[in-house]
Amino acid sequence: MNEYAEYDWRLHQMQNERLCEAARKKLTDGDRQRALVALKDTVDSSLNLALRDKSRCQDDNFLRRFLYARKHDVQQSFELLVRYHQYRREHPELWATADGGVLRALSDGLPGVLAQRDRRGRCVLLMFASNWIPHACPLISVFRSLLLTIERTLEEVQNQANGYVIIVDWTEFTFKQSCNLQAKVLKMMIDCLQDCMPVRFKSIHFIGQPWYVETALAVIKPYLKTKTRERIVLHGNNLSTLHDALPLDILPAELGGEGPSYNSELWLQEFCKGEKINPAPVTSGSTVVAPIENDPPSAKLDKAYKQKDNPNFSFNGSEKSAKSELLRDKD
Repeated sequence: MNEYAEYDWRLHQMQNERLCEAARKKLTDGDRQRALVALKDTVDSSLNLALRDKSRCQDDNFLRRFLYARKHDVQQSFELLVRYHQYRREHPELWATADGGVLRALSDGLPGVLAQRDRRGRCVLLMFASNWIPHACPLISVFRSLLLTIERTLEEVQNQANGYVIIVDWTEFTFKQSCNLQAKVLKMMIDCLQDCMPVRFKSIHFIGQPWYVETALAVIKPYLKTKTRERIVLHGNNLSTLHDALPLDILPAELGGEGPSYNSELWLQEFCKGEKINPAPVTSGSTVVAPIENDPPSAKLDKAYKQKDNPNFSFNGSEKSAKSELLRDKD
């Protein structure tokens, strides 16, 4: 008899959970408006120092992005809003006006924004990692360009509601480039995008990723939330699995899609127009950066990796030391 009672209770609990989930998905315009009013009241009555300046919180469109990011849970939306303002106070330089490094990153497709959404109405961001030239465009500039791009695209309610898909193309990304992925900047990116930004990343696709990128991913995975880890998909060189997730007609030719090659200048011009700044005449690959001398570790590691496919070359202990070099800055 106890078994039946326990079974009935669990069934009842499962039914309630399904009803709650359905209720969350079927919010009416009235529900959203009540949540917005409640969030505004919470902000107005808050004495949190992170919200000393509440001027921007008078913008309904600005507040809605936090509600959508937390499925209109008012308390969780308010907590996210506080973390967002606190992070901006701690790192004001990240939100400064776009400089030459940011414009260079955007012109190199770091990131890019597809003109068309996927079938679920999600905004698709691209990252062409092999275009990155660390000495001309430091990693912090790439982070800023991604952050400012998200801020700009979040002005559209559809992006707030449907979220984003990110595709990172690691094809031809060299080991020498990977040595410039500073762990401290990567940790800063994770802390900001995962815990402080009102953004919903629905899926993150890696294609053409080499072993050293997978090693770096293994290092940062402990800092990722379970949901974030589950949404990272490693495709390798198998583009067919990417095409199963995203329609061919919206993808550029570089990703095996039916569209033309991606033109980074289009988003660069739109971004600069929205930010009301004059785009510098940045041309991808126009700046020739001389290699830094007296840098034997990265040069030697890059050379070792390029020689790895040579049948007469023995990597031996170099691979282990190479991985150690990659992880040397993890603290």
